[in-house]
Amino acid sequence: MNHVKALVMKFVMIAAVLLIILTLMFNVPFADTLWISLVLTLVAYVMGDLMIFRKAGNRSAQTKRNAIATVSDIVVAFLVIWLMADALVGNNIEIITPAIISALVIGGGEWFFHKYLDRSVFTEKHDNTRPAAR
Repeated sequence: MNHVKALVMKFVMIAAVLLIILTLMFNVPFADTLWISLVLTLVAYVMGDLMIFRKAGNRSAQTKRNAIATVSDIVVAFLVIWLMADALVGNNIEIITPAIISALVIGGGEWFFHKYLDRSVFTEKHDNTRPAAR
């Protein structure tokens, strides 16, 4: 259930950023922005959060794990936004600039989202109840 809550939070964050930047500022159609938001949420959660942030190091290296995962999320966000918007919207607008802006803003949100994940979703990083090795 914690993963569902995290996915919903991530989707709302990404959708809000993309609706403001892509739809309001660069006139990308609303439906296309929602599709991009959905795909980006799923791809970034699996790659950036589950594969990179969760698996990279122990709890004491939270800042390092967070930095690595945030940079990877920025790169993934840029690529997904750029490629999907180009495919959906075509050459109607120059999509690289809004993709870069969106990826950087999403990256800022991801920094705080990873802190939430560490506290509330990936609780095994906090589990100190394992028996001592003999």
